[in-house]
Amino acid sequence: MAKIKKEKSILGQISDLSHRLVTILVLPIIISLLLTLFYAFQYHSSIVRMETIADLKSVVSEEIPGSAWNIISGRETFSSTKIYEMIHFVEETIETTTGQTGEENRLSLIVAGRTMQTLENYVNRIRDNINAEVPVVENEAVLVEVRDVAALADSMLNEYITQEITSTASMSVSLRYFILFTAIAEVLIVFGAVWFRNRSVKATAQYVRQPIERLEEAAEKIAEGDLDARLEDTDVAELRNLTLQVNTMADRLQSMMEKSNQDARNLRKAELRTLQTQINPHFLYNTLDAIVWKAEAGDKDEVIGLTSALSDFFRISLSSGADWIPISQEKKHIEGYLKIQQTRYRDIMNYEIDIPDEIGHYLVLKLLLQPLVENALYHGIKIKRGGGTIRVSGKLEEDHLVFCVSDNGSGMTPEQLRELEERMKMGQPSVSEGNGGFGLVNVNLRIRLYYNEPEGLKIESGAGGTAVSFRVPIRTREEIFEDESISG
Repeated sequence: MAKIKKEKSILGQISDLSHRLVTILVLPIIISLLLTLFYAFQYHSSIVRMETIADLKSVVSEEIPGSAWNIISGRETFSSTKIYEMIHFVEETIETTTGQTGEENRLSLIVAGRTMQTLENYVNRIRDNINAEVPVVENEAVLVEVRDVAALADSMLNEYITQEITSTASMSVSLRYFILFTAIAEVLIVFGAVWFRNRSVKATAQYVRQPIERLEEAAEKIAEGDLDARLEDTDVAELRNLTLQVNTMADRLQSMMEKSNQDARNLRKAELRTLQTQINPHFLYNTLDAIVWKAEAGDKDEVIGLTSALSDFFRISLSSGADWIPISQEKKHIEGYLKIQQTRYRDIMNYEIDIPDEIGHYLVLKLLLQPLVENALYHGIKIKRGGGTIRVSGKLEEDHLVFCVSDNGSGMTPEQLRELEERMKMGQPSVSEGNGGFGLVNVNLRIRLYYNEPEGLKIESGAGGTAVSFRVPIRTREEIFEDESISG
């Protein structure tokens, strides 16, 4: 099974790089900060504990023995001195501090707590002696014990404070080494991040540059005419669609070139066939026979008219090699053709031409109307009993010229019309005139190619005759000259 390539955008690549750099740089700083805060908290807690125990020292060494002496001497009572409250306060404070202290320094506080219990027992003896009204001398002896025990508890508290100071100093040294280590590590990390950044930037640049270079190479080949050049798929998201579009463009260019070549071949064939119809030897022979027949009959005016019409017909057909001629000449061309044909088919054919002189200066592609007129004559009027009329019209509609050639001949069946429209759509004229529509297919093809129009001729046919029309944009002599200059 083929491995699916993971698509990643340029922004995603840069985002990954930035995330990695941030992780490399920030994570050690966060760890360092957390450890520093931990040490600072431990240091602060130790200071608070030492201050707390230091505050107890005066209570243990001075206030409790002093209160015991005042009670023995009769100066104060137990309730007024609050000696028990002081003892309990010291015991509770020592117990709380013991719970907050590490194992290495806890022993001194444990001993001090037990000593306070012993001290409380001596105070109880003083209370019992007073209640029993024993001599003061005995309580004075107990007072000596109270002072000794208080001194012992005070020494335990001093020992605890000393141990805490030692631990705090050790912690300070550890913190100093840690800060030094952290600083060195940060410097190394910065150098590592710079190296990683440079390496990642090169990798990212290579990641983006390779598909761009391939894109440039393919575009250059296509520009030089190599339409077979294609791009491989890329995993860069931003270039993926562009790659697809370039390949699609190459496909379309190749299709367009093939179509253009085919259109050019079809156009040359259409123009050749159109020209061949103009020099149809049968038409020429028949026209010359008519001229001879008129001459033998002594009809001088008819001979002159036919000769002039035939001369105009071929002169305009050739047009010195020009593809575009004024509408006035196209009109004259079909007039000459119809005049010649009317000599032969006087009994069955009439014609009308309605093309106003106002549009005579516009240029059209030559030999557009004559094939339509010929088609109307041979496939409409000639095969109809009783003959008919051919009408040719032209008019200006906004920026377009509209022409129509109609006849009231036999018309076409729906099947014939569909077949003709299909041949026109395919742009493949039949070489056999017997099939009908030879000139129509050629004209339709030339209109579509020269005028770049999606549609050419519009045909309406039925029992009452056939009407063939087309609509093309107006062209002036200046526009034609400009287009030829650009293409040249």
